[in-house]
Amino acid sequence: MQRYFIKIAYDGSDFFGWQTQPREINIQDSLTDAIVLIIKDNNVKLVGCGRTDTGVHASCYYAHFDLVSPISDINKTIYKLNNYLSNSIAVKEIIEVSSEAHARFDADIRTYNYFVHQKKNPFLTKYSLLFLRDLDVEKMNIAAEKLLDHKDFSAFSKIGSENKSSICKLKEAKWKIADDQLIFTISADRFLRNMVRAIVGTLLEVGLNKISVDDFESIIKSGSRQKAGASAPAHALFLSDIKYPFLNA
Repeated sequence: MQRYFIKIAYDGSDFFGWQTQPREINIQDSLTDAIVLIIKDNNVKLVGCGRTDTGVHASCYYAHFDLVSPISDINKTIYKLNNYLSNSIAVKEIIEVSSEAHARFDADIRTYNYFVHQKKNPFLTKYSLLFLRDLDVEKMNIAAEKLLDHKDFSAFSKIGSENKSSICKLKEAKWKIADDQLIFTISADRFLRNMVRAIVGTLLEVGLNKISVDDFESIIKSGSRQKAGASAPAHALFLSDIKYPFLNA
């Protein structure tokens, strides 16, 4: 049995997230169907590196699957998969890994980016949040830095989520200005459901001076989703990088 990691990118606009679900189009089923057709193995089971919500995109996503017979020509297989898949999904790499390698549990660091633009731009609208009000970015960064002092992020988890733990080890959380956009980058070993969008929505309230930096930290400590801000829209969120100890990705 040979295990493979498959690295993909996808536009989540027309999908109900990564995970298989009945009667809804999703990335996992779409990619599985393509692999089964091209590789001609009906037993393919894809295990993803994590969930992405409806409408969220990924410029870097990994999944793994096992095959009884190894792929004879990986480049040709990638070509055939990309030729079959819709333009919303692109296969970037297929990598042979050990049978113990796991796309979800072996990921060391996951990184998300959230994009905001503050001047109307038709070329950014689909993948960035148009936010016309003035924002105090310096204050937003001071608040974002407070995230690194905490591990329990229950306050930013979707109500009703079945999380075994609300503990996440954050490595980075900051805003930067790049050309006509504000880009929020956040990295951690794991994320709770809806966590990044809830953090962004609350940081925008900081930037509008609706809440102070101290208020933001109090929200983190409270563990209450009701006290945090509304979730930012999904269309501007990207899973942008995943690090594994055995891949130079």
